[in-house]
Amino acid sequence: MTAHPGPRPEILAPAGDFDCVRAAVENGADAVYFGLKQWNARARAANFSVEELPELFSYLHLRGVKGYIALNTLVFSNELDEAARLLERVLPHSPDAFILQDFGVARLLREMAPSVALHASTQTSTSSAEQMDLLRDLGFSRVILARELSVAEIRK
Repeated sequence: MTAHPGPRPEILAPAGDFDCVRAAVENGADAVYFGLKQWNARARAANFSVEELPELFSYLHLRGVKGYIALNTLVFSNELDEAARLLERVLPHSPDAFILQDFGVARLLREMAPSVALHASTQTSTSSAEQMDLLRDLGFSRVILARELSVAEIRK
């Protein structure tokens, strides 16, 4: 008898445009992540407009693929109202999760859509269990660890 290997890891692919989305889906991605025109660290990607989200999420969800929106840069205090207006336009399209760096945006999303999944971006530089506890307390369900961690540090 062989041991159960555990849950299968999610195959997550970046997608800056519809060609990338189609390629990711056709090659077995379970989920794609993408930025919008602002507040994301994917500045070199084409990124999506809010107007493209209905077609994008329809395409993904009809194929059983999740779509994660990367809003993974800091939002300054004087930009929070604009960020809230953007989220009001995005949330009706049923994103599967938001990949965030900014804790203010996380709190804003908790107020606006308490059940939406929050993923902590690598830009949070999470490198300890204590940080992960804080992120969980803020409502994050997934943490993308700091890139500089070794495998031994990740295990710890």
